[in-house]
Amino acid sequence: MKRNLLFGLMLLAFLGCKKDTVKTVEETPEVIVNEDPATFAEIGSIDVGDEGAAEITAFDPITNRLFVVNNTANNNRIDVIDFKDPKNMTKIGSISMAPYGGLVNSLSVYDGKLAAAIEAVNKTENGKVAVFKTSDYSEIKVISVGALPDMITFSPDGKYILTANEGEPSADYTVDPIGTVSIISVNENYAVNTLNFAGFAGQQEALTKKGFRIFGPGKDLLKDIEPEYITVSEDSKTAWVTLQENNAIAKINITTKTITDIFPLGFKDYNTDANGIDPSDKDKAMILGKWPVKGMYLPDAIALLESGGTPYLFTANEGDVREYTGAYVESKRIKDVKLDPTAFPTASLLQKEDQLGRLNITTTLGDTNGDGIFKELYSFGARSFSVWNGNTGAQVYDSKNELEVKTIAANLYDDNRSDDKGVEPEGIAVGAVGTKKLAFIGMERADAVAIYDVTNPAAPTFLQVLKTGDAPEGVLFISAKNSPTKKSLLLISSEGDGIIKVYTPKTI
Repeated sequence: MKRNLLFGLMLLAFLGCKKDTVKTVEETPEVIVNEDPATFAEIGSIDVGDEGAAEITAFDPITNRLFVVNNTANNNRIDVIDFKDPKNMTKIGSISMAPYGGLVNSLSVYDGKLAAAIEAVNKTENGKVAVFKTSDYSEIKVISVGALPDMITFSPDGKYILTANEGEPSADYTVDPIGTVSIISVNENYAVNTLNFAGFAGQQEALTKKGFRIFGPGKDLLKDIEPEYITVSEDSKTAWVTLQENNAIAKINITTKTITDIFPLGFKDYNTDANGIDPSDKDKAMILGKWPVKGMYLPDAIALLESGGTPYLFTANEGDVREYTGAYVESKRIKDVKLDPTAFPTASLLQKEDQLGRLNITTTLGDTNGDGIFKELYSFGARSFSVWNGNTGAQVYDSKNELEVKTIAANLYDDNRSDDKGVEPEGIAVGAVGTKKLAFIGMERADAVAIYDVTNPAAPTFLQVLKTGDAPEGVLFISAKNSPTKKSLLLISSEGDGIIKVYTPKTI
């Protein structure tokens, strides 16, 4: 009896020690690398091909491999890069997309799984998601989704894969598939639910008054909505999707698999000093000023930062034009339209090429009564990044014209794009560097990336601008925790020249 009692007491003491040990480990905070967020500098690069290569990248921390979209020379594939040493990257393999369809548009990685969004050879037909092991590239599952899956992401918990299925029309605009969002349940043998926007037909008029755009041949809500890019909440219960051509963001309940809201984004007034633009590529100058024009935000990429219980959505306000030669083109230059003399008393001056004449505008807005005379002018994109409240859709911040101010100062601004969408912000990512939260904004026409401190999402502050490859498309941030160098890494992949550049900050 005494021996059993003694053994029991020893066992209880041992278990108590184990419990205390576990508690101590759980309470150990994650080590924060003390990095200076304003000191990112290039440490390595790799050329994976010509135009069309290096559009999007995804990183697997398990294998230290980088997976890269490469759509060149009719050899659509995913290239695999050994990323153990970012200063000396090497290509070690590739995954052919030939068995799966046409172009691969987007990649995402979670827990040793690589998911690829692949459009059909005929892009108006349903596309596919193919899932592979990152270790040996073997196929795990292939899932059918909507037409033209343009972006793909795992949810933070890895239980879901989501795709934004853009559903662009055919080149002659005779076939126009509906725009959808697919939610794939990984733990349910990759069962898929593809959602459309039919439930918002009754709200179309009210949404349009707030800046939502439904336009084109047929003017059909289901066909004209074109989902572009997705971000997901930290708890994996909510997603937000940019509807680029529609000038809106949609909110999705992942749990119930329903689209709950559409947030129209309104318009930006360029007739203020803070929002001033250079609207001409023929003025032989880079001078930002006030003009009687509005900008449609038309965001491409979207990223999420949750702070104080509020989801903040960061958008890169690129702009996009529906342009199908011979079938439908929505844009015209201001010099080629009739301006209302009351709204624009100096129309003849404004329409000169070194003034507003060269600026591209949409013909879907501004001609309020259909008489061919424009009382308002709306250009493509906002030449900025914005922050929106993910619960209400309200704008809490816009960078105004600061991206262009900073690129002009850095001698990176391309004046040849002034008449179109300026610096054309396209990619965006948010991540933690040291104790700060940063936003990284890729600018396609400036061949640059801007870095902002967004620790306070309502008041971002500019830190630096970096030169990138030609036409940066993908913006990927790797946290110090997951990085092979144990330092924060920023990867910019450029579709114009197929170059991936890697940047890292200095430690303090």
